[in-house]
Amino acid sequence: KYEIGGRIRLYRKQSGLTQEQLARNKCNQSRVSNWEQGINRPDADILADICRALNVSPSDLLDVHLSTDELTDHERKVIRAYR
Repeated sequence: KYEIGGRIRLYRKQSGLTQEQLARNKCNQSRVSNWEQGINRPDADILADICRALNVSPSDLLDVHLSTDELTDHERKVIRAYR
């Protein structure tokens, strides 16, 4: 089972969206249901849309959190440039 599904469900419910509302224009309700059940994962090309719809950062949705100690100097510069 894929773990991202539980986070999608959590953030969807916190946003007050139904599965159909989250799926609107990007996929269908059954795909969202499959994600939430851990049957499959959303494709990488739709992750940004999901994050925008749920008003959540990619780091939170993917549960990937890096401390600044884990970043190289180059990565820190890139992050500062995009802030």
